[in-house]
Amino acid sequence: MSKLVTIYGGSGFVGRYIARRMAKEGWRVRVAVRRPNEAMFVKPYGTVGQVEPVLCNIRDDASVQHAMSGADAVVNCVGILAEDRKNKFDSVQHEGAERIARLAADAGVSTMVHLSAIGADAESASEYAQSKAEGEAGVLAYMPNAMILRPSVIFGPEDQFFNRFAAMTKFGPALPLVGGDTKFQPVYVDDVAEAAVKGILGQASGVYELGGSEVKSLSGWIAEMLTVIHRRKLVMNLPFAVGSLMAFSFDLLQKLTFGLWRNTVLTRDQLKLLRHDNVVPSGAKSFADLGMTATPASAVLEDYLWRFRPSGQYDAIKESAKNMSA
Repeated sequence: MSKLVTIYGGSGFVGRYIARRMAKEGWRVRVAVRRPNEAMFVKPYGTVGQVEPVLCNIRDDASVQHAMSGADAVVNCVGILAEDRKNKFDSVQHEGAERIARLAADAGVSTMVHLSAIGADAESASEYAQSKAEGEAGVLAYMPNAMILRPSVIFGPEDQFFNRFAAMTKFGPALPLVGGDTKFQPVYVDDVAEAAVKGILGQASGVYELGGSEVKSLSGWIAEMLTVIHRRKLVMNLPFAVGSLMAFSFDLLQKLTFGLWRNTVLTRDQLKLLRHDNVVPSGAKSFADLGMTATPASAVLEDYLWRFRPSGQYDAIKESAKNMSA
């Protein structure tokens, strides 16, 4: 019988790519998610019955344990960018990660891969970064041979980075940024998935910091995005003082509406993260140690950002028509 991997958050941005790759490796894949009916799109990744979504709440021991029943390996891709009602950084990214590792160890699961983030630091001012570090510590306490991946900002067709800023270009002549001078090293989602697969197959373990082939300021990446989508915008690098006022206002609005309006613009915690570069530190194990080369952003961005061009898929045709002689 083929081996089984349980991927917690397997229908999410990164998890779905890991699921697809593991199905190609011939493994059975169990996608553990809160809403299995919304994860049915993963089933065609493999043959009939090879990839199956199952119900799981990582805040509950019995639910996590049931999802990993019979698994040879587990992967934790569950994470949040901002807190929302019951989904708090500590309960999801610390306690949730530790719970998976503890129950995996109890069940005799030999392999675990955990998705963390660059900047994970128990001493950070950011609760997000703190919870990521505490989650790593919890995983290693029970699964000392686990692979921990710390990616920079992840890009790809379903990302919340380039897609988010590209969508903002449709409104008004200016594009406001906070932390425009902060450096980022965006990494391609399928590269992260490939690295995770190496851990699942037992080819690597330990902590790896994953960044793309280029480092640029946030303003620099936005400029590249604007070139790809054929739009001209005034990029406004706002001071952190203005960003602090904005983030406070948005967080307050979410609180006053009891979460009916979610702050997906800028939170105070995200602002703290923006004060620090998001790049692979020197000396850290990275793609090179896995025998991999990072995919350049320029090789991928046009594949999914074209829809934000003024005329979408017809933009290139219109540009070509302008050059035709009468």
